[in-house]
Amino acid sequence: MSLFSTLETGYSGLSASELATSVTGQNISNANNDYYTRQRVITASATPLDTTPGSVGSGVKVTSIERIHNEFVYKRLKDTSNQLSYNQYSQQTLEEIAGYFPDLQGTGIGQDLTNYFNAWNAFASNSSDGSQKVALVQNASTLAANISNTRDQLRTLQNSLNDQLKANVNEVNSIGQQIVNLNKSIASVESIKGNNANDLRDKRDNLELNLAKILNVSVSKGNISTQNIVDVNATDQGRLYDINIAGNSFVDGATFHPIVAENVSNQSNYYSIYSISQDGSKENLTNKILGGKLGAILDIRGRNFDSSSNSGFPSDGILQRNIDNLDTFSSTLITQTNNIYAQSASNQMQSAPQPKFSANTILSSKESHINMGTFDVVMYDNFGNNIGNKTITIGAATTMNDVVNQINSQTDDNHDNNPTNDINSKFTASYGLDNTLVINPTSNNTSGSYKISIEDHGTNFPGAIGINQFFSGTNAKDIKVKPEYEKNPSIVQGYKAPVDGNNDVANAMVQLQYNNVNFYGQYNNATQDKLSGYYGAMTTKIASDGQQAGNNVDTSTALFNTVQTEFQSISGVSTDQELTNLMKFQTAYSANAKVITTIDKMLTTLLGIKQ
Repeated sequence: MSLFSTLETGYSGLSASELATSVTGQNISNANNDYYTRQRVITASATPLDTTPGSVGSGVKVTSIERIHNEFVYKRLKDTSNQLSYNQYSQQTLEEIAGYFPDLQGTGIGQDLTNYFNAWNAFASNSSDGSQKVALVQNASTLAANISNTRDQLRTLQNSLNDQLKANVNEVNSIGQQIVNLNKSIASVESIKGNNANDLRDKRDNLELNLAKILNVSVSKGNISTQNIVDVNATDQGRLYDINIAGNSFVDGATFHPIVAENVSNQSNYYSIYSISQDGSKENLTNKILGGKLGAILDIRGRNFDSSSNSGFPSDGILQRNIDNLDTFSSTLITQTNNIYAQSASNQMQSAPQPKFSANTILSSKESHINMGTFDVVMYDNFGNNIGNKTITIGAATTMNDVVNQINSQTDDNHDNNPTNDINSKFTASYGLDNTLVINPTSNNTSGSYKISIEDHGTNFPGAIGINQFFSGTNAKDIKVKPEYEKNPSIVQGYKAPVDGNNDVANAMVQLQYNNVNFYGQYNNATQDKLSGYYGAMTTKIASDGQQAGNNVDTSTALFNTVQTEFQSISGVSTDQELTNLMKFQTAYSANAKVITTIDKMLTTLLGIKQ
């Protein structure tokens, strides 16, 4: 044992204190970094010198610099972040959807529907008043326009979510690539035994946490090791690092397998998400991605597509459900209104084009609104007298040709045994190449002495094909008041028989608001309700979705805050504790410096004696 070895002992203490001070400074400088993991210098006695009468210490050595990280708490933080991100994005989007239906504030489509029926009621009271016709058309146009505009807003939001889906997939891949790069750097640093890439691991954990906020991932980190010598709460992952998305490899150590968003097979151009394996095969992950912002986007936009239906738009999802419900409401409003308006006698009748029907298509197979039953073709003279009824039957296999043949058939419609004054002698039906059903006057009726109408008995046939329309269109996308009525409201008819004072059609329109009618959904599932009842149930569900999302945010925020507090108590920086450590290391540094100064004086004395 010599003075020089004692000098080395003091120097080791000086170096250890200097390193501990540097690490403490790093901790203090990151005190406001929520996801920085505090570090600690771990020391041990250096190997002693074996002498007589015993071993003599040779100072201190730094064995490692460890981060105080608990992998189990970190996983809970990651899981709660995933759920909080999902709920926050859902709340934001669902509240925006609720804003499109301001019915609780006394405005919106519900109020428009009330105004529409009130206008029919006023018109029924004075069906010859031109101002009432103008008011009716204006209220009907407002209702139709607001329905169509609301649907457009929903579709625009859905399109925006689709664009955000693509952007989030790109962000997921960017994070994945950064993690792979960090894996390489960490492996390089830690290839030297005892080296810990603490800051790089912190960066990787932060990226993993950001990834969890976007979607749910499964991370495998090798064997988790306890570090009781460092801190009783400290546990850290091993050297391996893999990430799976829905069971498919995303990050495999230093290898990266990106996910892709594609819409090549979907006519709506809405993206599905795929994992691509090394052999180039693709697996659809759209239904397997859960949680986080991306999971919320998929749940609200919709995940499943059927190219043969719904124009390639999703068959599920909150937004698509609302669009489908609004379409169902509008389709029923159109059908039921037109079904009643077909009773108003006219010189001739013509349906809207029916591209889904050929002349021999079974009606019920293509149009859910059409039921089996009967309707009457009714003929009136100019005095409003009913001078002929022909009953048409819709069966399970009835086609448009069958309907035309029944209308044109020779029957004694007025029971006078005179074949020259029945309906088929005054009107003839045809179904042309443009897929339009037309009932025109014959050469025996060129003066317009006879008018014709259709009175339904439950088939919904006239309303479903739009013959003698009041509303044009098929659903919320294209619902409008018939253009002729918007241009000239005076031609709106409130009568059934064509005489002044008859307001049977207008009265039936007023009664419609109190009738239970069938609503046929996107996949022909029928619901029976009043028009206002169906719409009210739809808006109540929309409001409920937004409220529930808010409650979920409150719950997940409380849980996240609890876990984050626990995480910070273990891994976060306490400036009070670090300042205390700083004073301790400063004192140790000064003491070791004193040892070195003392040895220096002893050496000086020794050298002086020699001289």
